[in-house]
Parts: sequence; C-alpha cells; structure tokens
Amino acid sequence: MTKTPEYGLLIDYEYCTGCHTCQVACAQEYHWPAGMVGIKVIEIVQKLPHDKAYLTYLPFPTELCVLCKQRTKKGLEPACVAHCMAGCMKYGRIEDLSKEMFKKAKVVLWVPH
Repeated sequence: MTKTPEYGLLIDYEYCTGCHTCQVACAQEYHWPAGMVGIKVIEIVQKLPHDKAYLTYLPFPTELCVLCKQRTKKGLEPACVAHCMAGCMKYGRIEDLSKEMFKKAKVVLWVPH
C-alpha cells in the first residue's frame, strides 16, 4: 500500500527568471553527473506578432525528485527552494500549499509519487 504524500512543492512560475539555480543546487546536493537533475528549468517560447516573443520559465521536478528527504528530515528546505534566487518556490504541507494556489494564476503544485 502506497502512503499518500503529505508534503509538496508550490512553484510560482510567474516570477521564475530562468536562472537555473534550483537545478544546479539539486545536482550539487546529490553530486549527480551532468544531465541528471531532480528539477529541470524548462524554457517556453511563445511567438508574438511583430517578431516578438514571450518567455516563460517553468521549474519542473523530474522523476528523480524526492524533495530532499535528507534535508527536510532535519527541518531544512529542499535545496531547490533554499537556493531559488527569485523566491518562487515554496515547500510545505500539501493541504496548506493547495490553499495558496488560488491566490495566483501561474502556479503549479507538485507532489512526489
């Protein structure tokens, strides 16, 4: 029987600047080789009229993400949250984070499997 996750990650991608700090912090936390990541910043390019574009950056947890169990057991935030320069990620109880989702338009609640 699988235990229902209690904690998750709320990502406000309206403010993500695409700095990749979360991605680097995750890779360094686990000493992973290049290409392996627990969170990956995806760049979405939306073409607009008059040769303009709108960029959106979305930090996307991968199947390797375990929300830094070894850090959170010590009362620390996951590495991606702790190092996010834009402050657009929040770790917490799913119940609490889900209430915050309705305050903003561009948020994602990620729950590990």
